Amino acid sequence: MSPYPDYPIPADEEQRLRALRRFAVLDTPEDPEFKRIVELASAVLGVPIALVSLVDRDRQWFLARHGLEAQQTPRTMAFCAHAIAEPELMEVPDALDDPRFNTNPLVLDEPKIRFYAGVPLRTGDGYNLGTLCAIDRKPRVLDPHQRVMLQLMADLVMRELDLRQRSMQCPVTGLYNRSVFFRFGQQEFEQARAESTSLALFNFDIDDFRQINIRWGHQAGDQVLLDVCAVAQQLLGHEDLFGRIGDEEFSVLLVNASISRATKLAEEIRQAIAAMRGVFDHSDYHPNISGGITQLADRDQSFADLFYRADQALYLAKGNGRNQVASLLVD
Repeated sequence: MSPYPDYPIPADEEQRLRALRRFAVLDTPEDPEFKRIVELASAVLGVPIALVSLVDRDRQWFLARHGLEAQQTPRTMAFCAHAIAEPELMEVPDALDDPRFNTNPLVLDEPKIRFYAGVPLRTGDGYNLGTLCAIDRKPRVLDPHQRVMLQLMADLVMRELDLRQRSMQCPVTGLYNRSVFFRFGQQEFEQARAESTSLALFNFDIDDFRQINIRWGHQAGDQVLLDVCAVAQQLLGHEDLFGRIGDEEFSVLLVNASISRATKLAEEIRQAIAAMRGVFDHSDYHPNISGGITQLADRDQSFADLFYRADQALYLAKGNGRNQVASLLVD
């Protein structure tokens, strides 16, 4: 049993953790951009310690730190584990007077936290990844100007994280590019193996897409890509991973999904795209897709095994006449 009160678990915890992983910054070398922000926070607020803390499943990991040697701490000890459950700034004037923290080893021993203020690092879709926090070894209270400054610096952290995430995305569709999709796919593969949960994969491409570019130009082709993505995204859940794998090929990783759910969803996407109508140079265009689905199997050694089997199923669908979904399952 923990010697101090449990931290709150956000209602959207699993989705929050997936959002955190998809920024791909955990366990990376310290970055000078984030380092400058925590140094600025320390100077502006007059505190000895400032951190960019990311709250993982069982730990808080510091993307940047000033005034603290530790790279991470258990989540059970993390003030930030409480702060991410708050909509705005969480301020603790004196940790010894707060029953949530007055038995915490980080208060009773080094770094002897007395004051804490943390602003949640919130994504555009509402997930709190962690905090930008300021820590002092003596009790204090921020004044209104300092609270505003801490919020502005937290906004800078999120802007930098968002810029880095956009660099991992296809510039046309905003989906993850192939290399990033494979990286996240491998993470989901390893988690599914560790937790004995299911994964399903749906690969699809747009039939005769090159003819669109030839007949109407690349601007028309880009519009078709955007429209197809928009239709598919309306049917996907927040936990599903969607990537553009090639010129006209896409992949959807369905987390905790049975093959029956994957089959149903794939067919819904195919039918929704087939119902689309486009007009280019007064000519009607009716897109279709071919797709392949598969499910995580005991023999799979990596995410790549799952992916290439879904691709084989896609080739089966194309070989059988296109505008259909085929499945390929193994034990």
